[in-house]
Amino acid sequence: MTWAWILGIVVALIAGVAIGFYAARQYMFKYLKENPPINEQMIRVMMAQMGRKPSEKQVRQMMSQMNKFQDK
Repeated sequence: MTWAWILGIVVALIAGVAIGFYAARQYMFKYLKENPPINEQMIRVMMAQMGRKPSEKQVRQMMSQMNKFQDK
């Protein structure tokens, strides 16, 4: 009887950790997809700080590269 309780607690603990990890992982993926860490404005500011005036084409190219890298 005591072993059954201990086994149940251990199984519940392992299941809780696994489900919590999976839920947190899914939440972070969703959050990063909706709120990417770098946007076009940040790229423009970064290039301006380097002394360059980026064209719209350059900004779009950098964004596509970032998105391609993020999808991998």
